[in-house]
Amino acid sequence: MAQSLSERIAALDPHKPVLIAGPTASGKSELALRVAETQGGVVINADAIQVYSDWRVLTARPSPEDEERAPHALYGHIPGDVPYSVGDWLRNLEPYLSSDLRPIIVGGTGLYFTALTEGLAQIPATPDDIRATAIERIETEGHVALVAELDSETRNRIDTANPMRVQRAWEVLTNTGTGLAAWQDATDPPRLPLSDAAAWVVHADKDWLTPRIETRFDMMLQTGAMEEALANHPTWSPDLPSAKAIGATELMAVIDGTMTLEAACDRATVLTRQFAKRQRTWFRARMRNWELIDLAAP
Repeated sequence: MAQSLSERIAALDPHKPVLIAGPTASGKSELALRVAETQGGVVINADAIQVYSDWRVLTARPSPEDEERAPHALYGHIPGDVPYSVGDWLRNLEPYLSSDLRPIIVGGTGLYFTALTEGLAQIPATPDDIRATAIERIETEGHVALVAELDSETRNRIDTANPMRVQRAWEVLTNTGTGLAAWQDATDPPRLPLSDAAAWVVHADKDWLTPRIETRFDMMLQTGAMEEALANHPTWSPDLPSAKAIGATELMAVIDGTMTLEAACDRATVLTRQFAKRQRTWFRARMRNWELIDLAAP
């Protein structure tokens, strides 16, 4: 007989860190809280948008009531106009990995988890002119032209049918003179190997997740998303790092009178579904060794 969720939580080693990945609206944050309340620990954010201070409701950050249930960390600690990288997150995470309080790391940003458990290549940032050249060449010549210019080791390792993967590899080689594969091979050991943690990825069947997504934006509006948008409106810019919060652009359009609230809800729901699909694809490809957990099951 399959274990219940309560039984699986009780079976966790209380001394091991817990990693919980899952798509948006899948219930992963509530699961992290249940683990913390049952066994103790600090709930730590692994979502690239929830780090920003200017969007709490719209990014589904834990509520003040949730934060009273267990300690939380790395939520809303970065101003919305400050760029924030996976390297920044790893540095901010370090004190919690070294403390006596057991970390329960939860979020939907797959790159954060893979950097933590597999290591992060310290590749220099790509200059704007090189990126612009890559984009222009892909638009005019197709990404296959860039594939031909990659070093053989990188070409054999990446998905050459994926234009974004090809673009990234070409940019790295052009900027540094070293292939992406070589950078990856020189990566430092992971800070938290998967074997040293309990690692769960939430199984979110599309038919189960879609209805949850479709009610999500309405719930955000009921709990203050529009008021949050009004507060952010005076300093709003689509170029802000935090502007990637789904629904932010749409709510600003409502305030400016260029979109109806109904259209904004519909658009935000579509974008959320698309985002969840990308997350599920990442988890299937990169988290095959993680334990699946089904929150739809009793």
